[in-house]
Amino acid sequence: MKLRLVATLATFAALLTGCAVAPQLPVPMAPDTLSAKGGRIGVAMSALPATETRFPGTGCLLCIAAASMANSKLTTHTRTLGPEDLPKLKQQAAELIRKKGAEAVIIEEPLVVSDLPSASQKGPNQSLKDFTALKAKYGVDKLVVFEILFLGMQRSYSSYIPTSDPKATLLGFGYLVNLSNNSFEWFAPVNIVKSSEGAWDEAPAFPGLTNAYYQTVEAGKDAFLKPLAD
Repeated sequence: MKLRLVATLATFAALLTGCAVAPQLPVPMAPDTLSAKGGRIGVAMSALPATETRFPGTGCLLCIAAASMANSKLTTHTRTLGPEDLPKLKQQAAELIRKKGAEAVIIEEPLVVSDLPSASQKGPNQSLKDFTALKAKYGVDKLVVFEILFLGMQRSYSSYIPTSDPKATLLGFGYLVNLSNNSFEWFAPVNIVKSSEGAWDEAPAFPGLTNAYYQTVEAGKDAFLKPLAD
């Protein structure tokens, strides 16, 4: 199940970047990673994506257009949904890190990971992006990063035919990079998918799916923070 989850996220990331990447397997956090001897730990987050609908499996432009039209009311509603408490992730993570004994530094600006240079050193648990310049830029030894790649509703298709009901979805990664050697000391894919508990197709407010969306956001936030609290 974990390998399937990682592969799903890696495929989604590859679609966003336009290239194929080998999936990074989860890296559990060692018990003393956030202790006082861990140095200064920065907490950064990429810009939150706008809530949107997505229709994987639509394999042609006409299929995409048909799916978009069939779900236009859902798309309109999805775009009105906010991120809830996700913008508070950095502050909450910093509090958890401080409770473990390390010094936490909140990076206020959104981190644009795609703008970082490619890493020259390759290997297991090595980031494909080079974070090392951020050590001097922010005055930290390690960096916790939250990346949310997709937030909204997802409905799978086979060409023109829907193969599932829409589901509230959050996809992303949480990880900690050692800025001295660009290695992951923690890496966790986050994939939260929830169906409506009742009928989903109740336009224009879609109450069942909206409730599933809020549950998804809360579950996603907990998934990002739990490794820092354990």
